[in-house]
Amino acid sequence: MSFVVRGLAVTRGVAMGRAVVVTSSRINVAHYFIDATQVDSEIARVKAARDAVIEELHRLQQTLTQPNRKDTHGELHAMLDVHLMLLQDDALSDGVKHWISERHYNADWALTTQLEVVSRQFDEMEDAYLRERKADLEQVVEKILRVMQGHAPVVTSESTGSKGLGDEPLVLVAHDLSPADMLQFRHSVFKGFVTDVGGKTSHTAIVARSMAIPAVVGARLASQLIRQDDWVVIDGDAGVVVANPSPILLEEYGYKQRQGELERSRLSRLRYTPSVTMDGQAVTLLANIEQPQDAQLAVKSGAVGVGLFRTEFLFMGRQSKGLSPLPSEEEQVAAYTEAVKGMQGLPLTIRTVDIGADKPLDRLVKEESHLNPALGLRAIRWSLSEPTMFLTQLRAILRVAALGKVRLLIPMLSSAHEITQTWGLIKKAQAQLDAAGMVHGPVEVGAMIEVPAAALSLPLFLRHFDFLSIGTNDLIQYTLAIDRADETVAEFYDPLHPAVLQLISATIVAGQQAGKEVCICGEMAGDATLTRLLLGMGLRSFSMHPAQVLAVKQEVIRSDGAALAPWAAQVLKEDDPAAYMAQTA
Repeated sequence: MSFVVRGLAVTRGVAMGRAVVVTSSRINVAHYFIDATQVDSEIARVKAARDAVIEELHRLQQTLTQPNRKDTHGELHAMLDVHLMLLQDDALSDGVKHWISERHYNADWALTTQLEVVSRQFDEMEDAYLRERKADLEQVVEKILRVMQGHAPVVTSESTGSKGLGDEPLVLVAHDLSPADMLQFRHSVFKGFVTDVGGKTSHTAIVARSMAIPAVVGARLASQLIRQDDWVVIDGDAGVVVANPSPILLEEYGYKQRQGELERSRLSRLRYTPSVTMDGQAVTLLANIEQPQDAQLAVKSGAVGVGLFRTEFLFMGRQSKGLSPLPSEEEQVAAYTEAVKGMQGLPLTIRTVDIGADKPLDRLVKEESHLNPALGLRAIRWSLSEPTMFLTQLRAILRVAALGKVRLLIPMLSSAHEITQTWGLIKKAQAQLDAAGMVHGPVEVGAMIEVPAAALSLPLFLRHFDFLSIGTNDLIQYTLAIDRADETVAEFYDPLHPAVLQLISATIVAGQQAGKEVCICGEMAGDATLTRLLLGMGLRSFSMHPAQVLAVKQEVIRSDGAALAPWAAQVLKEDDPAAYMAQTA
């Protein structure tokens, strides 16, 4: 039966394919595809874990039947019998074999996938007692996973492949995906993805845009309604997901998909066209990257540098890979060096780690579950609370600055005290390198304007920093008191709110008066529908995901910067800027 699920559009385009539903689990489960040669060993791994659990339960049964046991209850015997029955049920074992053999899921993924399939069968049972056995099934699967957990191979995104999957395209459907999950999937076979939760500027959505694949977030019950192997269409323009579409709908979306490919082909011709407005004003178009290897993609996209290298992805998901909790100085030097070399002489702006909110470290997830993480110990606040970690990162960045054009960017500063502490540690890192006789290079140091307190203290920031970078994602979040990762308040997240536009405009003007560069590196920079407005407000430096560079460049070369200024000034005066822009477009 065909049905439609609506969510928030985060990446444009159309994707069609079979659904791969990733279920949530109380245990971290790796999701990756295996080679055909690994099928037998993965099946054997599940069987060995299952047999170990069966043996454990048999031993427990034996202890319960000992003569000196006076606390034995019939209910406990019955529970063990149920668990043993579920462990030996063909529906579970045969299903797991299917996902491993036919779809080439790794063993852990196959087990949780079959759990979801069988759980739905329990949900549909009329008998209340049988429905309640779903909890027993979950406990059984969790036991098997715990046995397997210590033996699961470490998997990186590079090992994710599509061998043996056949010709059918796949789309990913999940309740939620962390940014680390997205990075793991980014080089895989998925043509698009859907999540139940998330906002347009959550970091999961941001990484999706960097992958340039159609995506819809905030689709509420998508992962519960869509079943494994359902045929799914993701309309990334409308924020719509169609499950089991009719042949007519498939044909219509196929046509729309081909039109999108033609548009991307046409835009590719602008790659080497200078980014200059009709009235001759040069506009700098930079790229945002998450991984060192993304630097090459940035250059290929036509960007003239990187305006934001999000280094936090070097810090996240390390425990699941068997790595130390924090990257060492040499590890960071290697990563930043790869990025510098990939830029081929173009400038690279490295932002210090922005951990917190929807980008937690493994060890902070449980500790901060009761807090509002967006208002907690994140970004520069966390770095200043961990000076040893911060100094390690600063030394690594300064060392790499000797190899190319590197700039240092500090996130979420809001006060003179934080600025003083930050500069003190930068100077200490330089002194430590000098004392060790290690070569390091000069860096321009910039501050992100993403807290209203910073936007209202611009003279302070302009005195201490070489350039400013407006992080519109957080600036909107904090100005409007909207959690940008929460789909339930997504309708209130408004980049065109008058207060937001006034703060952005004030920052641009203050930078111009001080003769210092102001760049926007948030998602507004890559939204081609806002390019003319930002040009009219005086912005001449944009940083976005590589996939968005050419669309923004097209708007730039079609615009007259001077002519847009009076129009933009009027937009800033309006109570409803969005409505005025729609009327005067």
